[in-house]
Amino acid sequence: MGKKVLGLDVGASAVKGGVVDLKKGEMISERFKIKTPNRPASIEEVLEAFAKVVKHFDWKGEIGIGFPAIVQNNVILTASNVDKKWIGKNIQDTFGKKVGLKVYAVNDADAAGMAERAFGGGKGKKGTVILLTLGSGIGSALFRDGILIPNTEFGHLKFKGEIAEKYCSSRVKDLEELSFKEWGKRLNNYLLHLELLFSPDLFLLGGGISRDFPKYKKHLSVKAKVKPAQMRNVAGIVGAAMAVLQK
Repeated sequence: MGKKVLGLDVGASAVKGGVVDLKKGEMISERFKIKTPNRPASIEEVLEAFAKVVKHFDWKGEIGIGFPAIVQNNVILTASNVDKKWIGKNIQDTFGKKVGLKVYAVNDADAAGMAERAFGGGKGKKGTVILLTLGSGIGSALFRDGILIPNTEFGHLKFKGEIAEKYCSSRVKDLEELSFKEWGKRLNNYLLHLELLFSPDLFLLGGGISRDFPKYKKHLSVKAKVKPAQMRNVAGIVGAAMAVLQK
């Protein structure tokens, strides 16, 4: 068994965690989740949920966090879907001091991408790989020959008069009651734009809607290969644990 790390996926409404074997890229515990009462949750609510997850596992070692913002040198720089008060906060000074442990963090989509690139659909893939997490927004992770280019936030690219995630996230599909054909064509327009900019060899599509990939696959016409992500709801936790390898 390899090095064990507690991985936590911090979201706007919940904190999810599990113990990860970094050598195998597997979660070796149950997945434990604490919901926060408000959306977006306050800093205090997120820290309390975080502490409860750590306590649940009686964890005393290193912790990796996937956080929904640009994270640079363990400092949070943006807050699109979380409390604006997070901007400028140091992960160790907030999460670490809360539990008295060493904590490392990466952007949450980068975390999912790291897991998929190392252990999932992108394993061993050379060239340029783009992972997109299609949910309430659109997260992204960009790799070149296995090396992560962090904090890309492609969901915030200007597209069709707005930002991309307001055009073709899975939340938009639900809000506008789009069919898979209608939504698939929107997603294809977005992928074609990314292909024009980055010439990727592979797109990996994550988020819950990746389970429905056969329903919209035929509406995608990009030259790059497109595959659904393989690690499902554990990718964020496994990738979060991998944040300790970035230190």
